[in-house]
Amino acid sequence: MHDASTLLEVAREAVTLAASVCRQVQRNLDEVRAITKDDKSPVTVADLASQAVVAHTLRRRLPAVTLVGEEEARSLRDPAQAANLRATLAAVQTVWADCTEAALLDAIDLGRAQPSGSFWTLDPVDGTKGFLRGQQYAISLCFIDRGTPAVGALACPNLPISFDAPLDQADPHGTLYTAIRGQGAYEQRGDAGRASTARIRRADHRADEPISVCASVEKEHSNVSDTDRILERIGRAGEPARLDSQAKYAVVARGQADAYLRMPTKKDYVEKIWDHAAGALVAAEAGCIVSDIQGKPLDFTRGRGLSNNSGVICAAPRVHRLVIQAISELGIGR
Repeated sequence: MHDASTLLEVAREAVTLAASVCRQVQRNLDEVRAITKDDKSPVTVADLASQAVVAHTLRRRLPAVTLVGEEEARSLRDPAQAANLRATLAAVQTVWADCTEAALLDAIDLGRAQPSGSFWTLDPVDGTKGFLRGQQYAISLCFIDRGTPAVGALACPNLPISFDAPLDQADPHGTLYTAIRGQGAYEQRGDAGRASTARIRRADHRADEPISVCASVEKEHSNVSDTDRILERIGRAGEPARLDSQAKYAVVARGQADAYLRMPTKKDYVEKIWDHAAGALVAAEAGCIVSDIQGKPLDFTRGRGLSNNSGVICAAPRVHRLVIQAISELGIGR
């Protein structure tokens, strides 16, 4: 296996290229819709193109790659999806000029591997509704080494670095977050290539401060009533920061919000590993505590799902303690 710094450099390149492709698709939503005759097709094109670009980059840069991705190419092999295939290929060719249809399909299907030993996991477009609204989404890539997230790259193409900029609008530069386990978390502009990075360190929450929760725009993604009960129990609830995708992990990690609560909407719902691996690593390396709603560490040894966990809590240390205590006192999840 390559050393962690090499893996990080490859991951950074992969998500940066994928972000470029996604920006291109997002800028041309109407054009893609006209080609495919489907209002939701742009996010499908971006998803598949992003996975193809990441898979191609990993395979080009590394001698052996096991990739557990969210997408597969089966839909594009259907003749009825020829328009989506053409649109996806055109998007990929903006950064992989000599890509063919066969190479595209093969690259996407590299992500069909089963989790075993050490492997990469990818969410090529996390936050599909945010993508379609022209707001926040993320490209999340993480190397999991024998059950432990070890190297992560989280591209947030529309997320501004400045806290003063609105979260519900697309920033022209975006941000990129990277982390190596035990070596801290870093932030840089998303479109600046090898621009200098700045380490982010999450300051703990003070007792006299309001508690701002980072919440999804789409309320069905988390149990809002449980979140409200927890905040009422804790007290001092501040204005929530609403945005989609694993960008929420970044916003908590850099101190723009105090907690991200993903409360289960169904008793038997299992979170997917690619929805949390890179974001959780970045947040933990910045100084946050990440666990499930019972306070247990996230278990990435159970295949494609976090089946040994229920929900996710990411917060500054003091707030994490308060949230877990409130969940226990309220009997949530029992």
